[in-house]
Amino acid sequence: LKIDAGSALGIGAAGMSQSAISGGYRITYTPQTALSDGAHTIAANVSDYDGNAATQASVSFTVDTIAPSLNVTSPTNGLVTNQTSVTVAGTTSDATSGPATITITLDGNDVGAVTVNPDTGAFSKTLTGLTSGAHTIVVTAKDLANQTSTVTRNITVDTSTPVFVSITLTPNPVDAGATYVISVDVV
Repeated sequence: LKIDAGSALGIGAAGMSQSAISGGYRITYTPQTALSDGAHTIAANVSDYDGNAATQASVSFTVDTIAPSLNVTSPTNGLVTNQTSVTVAGTTSDATSGPATITITLDGNDVGAVTVNPDTGAFSKTLTGLTSGAHTIVVTAKDLANQTSTVTRNITVDTSTPVFVSITLTPNPVDAGATYVISVDVV
């Protein structure tokens, strides 16, 4: 057994075990140190007691313990808007097991497919039909190793128009050239 360009490991090596199965043996190996993030290849060679060697078998895989990067550029957290739609945009990347996929939820509901540019990692999705009030947008990037990064944006939609409650002039009437105060109450 050989991992990447390392030394060949044989039966009796630390972490290596063998057990009899019907018609042969099962050999297992538990690495003694963790493999680094990135691509790896394991190659196995086996021969019988008569010196007959099997064709080498190998498997390639990727170790990924790092979550993808996620940068949400729009909307800003705490946004207050009078618009009933908002665009969620940003970038994501994952150098180890990319590409990353993006999921967006609005108030806990999935908003559907989000396209991620494979070259730049840019994504954009317009959410429509927002009602007046507070809303929570959660953006999640997920790589092929199921590592995730999440960004939450809280926004408020305010479509109500301001209403004049009162306008007062003090003193009323005002003498020519005198000082006066205009007070306006709006809700």
